[in-house]
Amino acid sequence: PSNLTQEDMFVALLPVLTKAWTVPNSIVAREIRAHSVSRAFQQIARMALSQDELKKQVGYKAIDDYVTSGMVVGLGTGSTAAFAVERLGEKLASGDLKDIIAVPTSVRTKEQAEELGIPLVTLDTHSELDVAIDGADEVDPDLNLVKGGGGALLREKMVEVCAKKFIVIVDETKICDGLGPGFPLPVEITQFCWEHTMRKVAALPSLEGCSAKLRMGSAATGSKPDGDEPAVTDNGNYIVDLFFTDPIQDAVKAADELKNTVGVVDHGLFCGMTTAVIIAASDGISVKEP
Repeated sequence: PSNLTQEDMFVALLPVLTKAWTVPNSIVAREIRAHSVSRAFQQIARMALSQDELKKQVGYKAIDDYVTSGMVVGLGTGSTAAFAVERLGEKLASGDLKDIIAVPTSVRTKEQAEELGIPLVTLDTHSELDVAIDGADEVDPDLNLVKGGGGALLREKMVEVCAKKFIVIVDETKICDGLGPGFPLPVEITQFCWEHTMRKVAALPSLEGCSAKLRMGSAATGSKPDGDEPAVTDNGNYIVDLFFTDPIQDAVKAADELKNTVGVVDHGLFCGMTTAVIIAASDGISVKEP
């Protein structure tokens, strides 16, 4: 808005600056290293203003490149995945795609798909999917993921593990050298004795050094509290967010230890599942495969 001061814009864009600085060789990081803060600020503003467009590009590309008529498609949850759902609805309405059925990973994705006229089923009737498309909160060099910022991690994992191909759609700020510091790791736990389970999770050897906090407010808005009551998932569970200052050393081991902890329903580590990552950057779109 025109009435915002430069200081207001800086405060609003500071989270983007912080994340962009961690992206190796990003335009923002290069400008900062060159001591051109003003140019870096201008680049951040362009990034913020165009972020929805970048999300739209990868969401649309995922549908255009990986979905053909007759497929069973898993529909992810979140602001990036919503563009893939939008594109699928468009192509069904235009007749470019036919005989598609889809499995949603959350109540809000289900509602969006229904509004667009996308035929929906569940895993109860269709346990094998041709492709699933979803966003991620972090992607490491091995294409392991942190997911669950939107609170749908259990249903996302249940659906996406059943897909022959799992296509991840992100912007370049989600690419990292190691999982953990850039985005808290969500863990879905039962409400019963949640404090006990949270302590057990925080004490796991593979998660040493983490700080565990119960998610408050809406389950869909990430780890930033936006209410006074515990966030509750679509499945009636709580979410504990694990904050790290250093990268998780062994994501696969951490995933196993979490899954074997009684009281943990599931967690946001998606290891060894990714078929391809479509990455949107200010200088174009790239695809990374294992």
